[in-house]
Amino acid sequence: MIPKQKVEQMLKENRNHCCDDGTTGKMCVKIVAIAKLPSRYGVFQIAAFESNQDKKEHAALIKGDVTGKDNVTVRIHSECLTGDGFGSLRCDCRDQLTASLEHIEKEGLGVVLYLRQEGRGIGFANKIKAYALQDKGYDTVEADKILGFSGDERDYQIAAHMLSSLKVSSIKLMTNNPKKIEDLKEHGVKVIGRIPLITPPNQYNREYLKTKELKAGHLLDFGNELEQSEKAVRDE
Repeated sequence: MIPKQKVEQMLKENRNHCCDDGTTGKMCVKIVAIAKLPSRYGVFQIAAFESNQDKKEHAALIKGDVTGKDNVTVRIHSECLTGDGFGSLRCDCRDQLTASLEHIEKEGLGVVLYLRQEGRGIGFANKIKAYALQDKGYDTVEADKILGFSGDERDYQIAAHMLSSLKVSSIKLMTNNPKKIEDLKEHGVKVIGRIPLITPPNQYNREYLKTKELKAGHLLDFGNELEQSEKAVRDE
């Protein structure tokens, strides 16, 4: 864990931390609290962050003392109430979050950043509207565009600032999304490697995963697993 003395110093540094003079609109994130978090995946520290950009509260689950460290395993996970909270099978979000925490617990050093960017940044209500459009046959990208969104409204500047606040020097990113790596690098994060995060598909999320691969450029390799899930649907 991050030692008590370092935690106190970080909180002291962040207490009066301000990047914005009120006129420039510069994005700013600061740590407001850090505490111990025993979980079913292991014992972590949890840090609460506030951002002046989206006025939301974000979280970091921290394993080990990551301050000043290189090659830290990091997962940047966008909030998914339906998946993370309710166990939806329409996406792979909960499986990815669980796999990330289990991997970091095993390694003994790493961070999961939990960003409040529901529905790839479009919000909960619009996400459910997109679900309704998907029920009519549209894929996730098409549904978002019908609602007036780009298909992915997320921004990782907040994540970059969170990593800086935690004093992480360089990272290995757990992701299948090359655009996430590019975005982080643009915001000054030193990404020295990628860890694939492939979770088994199910009969309800196979089209969602295909769309991720074909239209969003995610690096997915399921072999014949998607074909098997399609067959399961046809046999119902």
